Amino acid sequence: MADEVAPIIVKKIKKAGHGHHGGAWKVAYADFVTAMMAFFLLLWLLNVTDSVQKQGISDYFAPTVASSSESGSGGVLGGTSMQTEGAMVSNTGVPSVISSISPPEQGKKDDADGDGQSEIDEAEFLARLAALEEQSFEDARDQIKQAIADDPNLAGLADNIVIDMTPEGLRIQIVDQFDESMFPAGGTTIVPRVKRLLGKISKAIENLPNGLSISGHTDSSGFAGNDYTNWELSSDRANSSRRALLETGLDPERIKRVSGKADTEPMIEDDPSNPTNRRISIILLRETPVLPPNLK
Repeated sequence: MADEVAPIIVKKIKKAGHGHHGGAWKVAYADFVTAMMAFFLLLWLLNVTDSVQKQGISDYFAPTVASSSESGSGGVLGGTSMQTEGAMVSNTGVPSVISSISPPEQGKKDDADGDGQSEIDEAEFLARLAALEEQSFEDARDQIKQAIADDPNLAGLADNIVIDMTPEGLRIQIVDQFDESMFPAGGTTIVPRVKRLLGKISKAIENLPNGLSISGHTDSSGFAGNDYTNWELSSDRANSSRRALLETGLDPERIKRVSGKADTEPMIEDDPSNPTNRRISIILLRETPVLPPNLK
């Protein structure tokens, strides 16, 4: 018995699987995808349709015009009844309806009216902006005149300043008189009283966004030499006025143009040598275009 070999026993163990999860999640996912597709389709429809088409779609799903016929089913595929009008009418069924909406004509009258209304609205908007800008110019003009009247140091300078409206904007001109000049003869240094006047002008326009154009003008009197002419003189005087305005705190970014025009644009054409032709012109440039009279 001791020589007998014990039998070998082999056990096979099967590992358990992960189990079956079922397909319920697929149904939920399919519902989610369908809902998202419907949502994006709705967004697309809202984007590509105009107000008339939106009203047509709304009336299609919520019609307000009922069919007056009681014959047959009244539906599209309901056919007609062989009986007289009103026979076999159900009191429990849902009343049938028909749509009386005609689709809008694309690209014709509606589009033309829309574009015309858009142009009118834009013109009206620009007109209102121009009116506001015009009012701000008038307020600045009144403020400058009042500042001159209130300052004893500027007494007598009211005749040296001319303010008017031009297509470019509000033009402020400081002109020479027989007894009062902005610069010494042939010089480019601004006299103290006029420099104080420039400070008042800067104060009146400091809160406006408009850019500035500064130009210098001379009379027809020339120089004995040829090296320095009225062109250089008018340019240097315009630049001196620019520096004086900056010294009062004016934003340098607002200066758009500085030029010298010599005696090419006299204020008094019949008398080119008149002192009034010697002047500095400061233009508060318009930000809005000047509209034609028929659009105002």
